[in-house]
Amino acid sequence: MQGNFRILGYLVGSALAVTLSVAQAAGFELKPYKDELFAYPRLLEQSKDGAFLRLDYQIQRDLRDRDEIPERRVEGRYVSSRPSWYVRERSAVLAGNKRKHIRVGAPDADTKLLLLYLHGKGGNRKQGNADWTFGGNFNRLKNLMVRNRGVYLSPDVKLESSRGTQEIRELIAQYREEAPQAKVIVACGSMGSQVCYGLADQAGVAGPLSGLMFLGGATDRRLSTSEAYKTGVPIVFGHGSADRVYSWEKQYQLFEVLTGKKKQYPVRFLLFETGSHGTPIRMIDWRDEINWMLSISSKARQ
Repeated sequence: MQGNFRILGYLVGSALAVTLSVAQAAGFELKPYKDELFAYPRLLEQSKDGAFLRLDYQIQRDLRDRDEIPERRVEGRYVSSRPSWYVRERSAVLAGNKRKHIRVGAPDADTKLLLLYLHGKGGNRKQGNADWTFGGNFNRLKNLMVRNRGVYLSPDVKLESSRGTQEIRELIAQYREEAPQAKVIVACGSMGSQVCYGLADQAGVAGPLSGLMFLGGATDRRLSTSEAYKTGVPIVFGHGSADRVYSWEKQYQLFEVLTGKKKQYPVRFLLFETGSHGTPIRMIDWRDEINWMLSISSKARQ
């Protein structure tokens, strides 16, 4: 019961209630899809402005009881096969190299949203296309995109190099040619966050972004002086309190720097209590976070 209800304090008396109404007025938000299954667990702590949430993650309830085979296959009710009709493997020449990516949905002039997921060390394009792992959360994301005129990309990413950032920058540019009206959000897992920091720091790419997500990511203080920060790009941090790869405390310190320099800056920090390195990818509520970002983006243009 605790794991399957939406957090009242998250929606009422916080900026989300206001910003979601802005998204509705603007005519575009992701419509509900299996919200009751993917809702955040119980709220343990919330800052006064709603920007920081400590959430009650429990490995037994949120992983073992949810998966038929822990970490390998989620229960069938969390998955829909509809996106499989829209999945294509593609390649593109990026920064002089041929790179593969998985595309879900077809870009055109009516595409509303372009969302990229960038994997971490040891991963590849297939991670973001996995239907049955990570609690079915990528399958939900794919469903949200194909049901809302969106296009989802999960590319191979060259990490630990500025070349990786340039490749993703060019991939975004190529898809913008086909979907010029689409808003762009980039979600980065683990070491893929280094590419997100690079994108944030590059003028000409950061300006048009509608959001950045760092899920179990590394910490890079250049975000606080980046083009993305200067232009008010919405940011979401998701972290597990028991992450042994990247410290949540360091990421939280960066969050405090962002809010300290600009009191009303659109940034949120979701801390999953007892969660490990992969917990934010499993537990992030894609619809809530994306709609919040879209609402901020719409409000900024009014």
